[in-house]
Amino acid sequence: MASSQFLCNQNLYPFSNGRKSSNLCKKSSLSAFWRPGYCNFHQKLQFQRTLIVRATASDSKTGRKQVEIVYDPDERLNKLADEVDKNACLSRLTLFSPCKINIFLRITGKREDGFHDLASLFHVISLGDKIKFSLSPSKTKDSLSTNVPGVPLDDTNLIIRALNLYRKKTSSDNFFWIHLDKKVPTGAGLGGGSSNAATALWAANQFNNCVASEKELQEWSSEIGSDIPFFFSHGAAYCTGRGEVVQDIPPPIPLDMSMVLIKPQQACPTAERLRLDQTSKVDPVALLEKISEKGISQDVCINDLEPPAFEILPSLKKLKQRVLAAGRGQYDAVFMSGSGSTIVGIGSPDPPQFVYDDEDYQDVFLSEACFLTREENQWYAEPGTTMNSFSSPSDVSSTVE
Repeated sequence: MASSQFLCNQNLYPFSNGRKSSNLCKKSSLSAFWRPGYCNFHQKLQFQRTLIVRATASDSKTGRKQVEIVYDPDERLNKLADEVDKNACLSRLTLFSPCKINIFLRITGKREDGFHDLASLFHVISLGDKIKFSLSPSKTKDSLSTNVPGVPLDDTNLIIRALNLYRKKTSSDNFFWIHLDKKVPTGAGLGGGSSNAATALWAANQFNNCVASEKELQEWSSEIGSDIPFFFSHGAAYCTGRGEVVQDIPPPIPLDMSMVLIKPQQACPTAERLRLDQTSKVDPVALLEKISEKGISQDVCINDLEPPAFEILPSLKKLKQRVLAAGRGQYDAVFMSGSGSTIVGIGSPDPPQFVYDDEDYQDVFLSEACFLTREENQWYAEPGTTMNSFSSPSDVSSTVE
């Protein structure tokens, strides 16, 4: 008997090392996100629903037509998904999840709980992940997928922890299908996982008719991560305590100022090597005031975690020194972000030529970026796009699919 078959491949995107980075500060199209071969959960179910009659053929002896009926094992799940879409005000939501840099990072003391007190100028930047949330018919479990191997998909992932936290605080019974399109490298000092958690909390609140205020989301988020509350700022903030005390400030640096991010493959656990007697003694408030008045410069970009990071990874110290030497006049400042291992060059989107020519740097992650903010009660959007996309049963066409 003749047969036909349709295939819907959900390919996982390879994690680019960023050598041919796109300009995140220029206008881009939504089609850049949806690549050939990608099929989201809802699309996959729609394809499966059509596979009822596979083929027809005639019996050579009787001349009668025969029809092969193919049972769809997911039909019950499809009906449940339809029911979710029918009853929900919001069924799908795609959000941009940006990362951050620390323009300066002072460690001011050791706390009794084992953490360090810090004082830091955080700023959101335009490099980020994209996360798609779909309401799940399940009332017991979230389902997370991603394009990057090695990312945990269970409740050790901050996305799942954030959704569990939201349900605990609000008694919501919403569970989700989540797809994480990962662009921010891990172990980079860029807060990618913290941003994902904040984005998940904000998304869950949208699906639950915004029963919690942004202030409540910010306060709750500190229970699962010190950097997460920052992402509920408007993009620029002076952070103290463990990082969870967030003071919104006007952006002290022009938003169109570009930068380049250079991250070696190695991560560096700096906290275990930190010695308070070797940290800077500069008043962090004075640093903030100087940046606000005169802009960014090499002398204000102090990171107390650089010395222990450079002790662990001497190659990281060498990278910073080479960027400084090669980029004189090209960058206003070169520094390590957070706990590393990303080196940031502020003032130009272009990496120095040695990064391309030297075999030692053939595997580094490269990306250009610019500074980013958001409006109150709106989430961050990638520059040049409208990636914050909602979908309801009456407006399915508005979903980015």
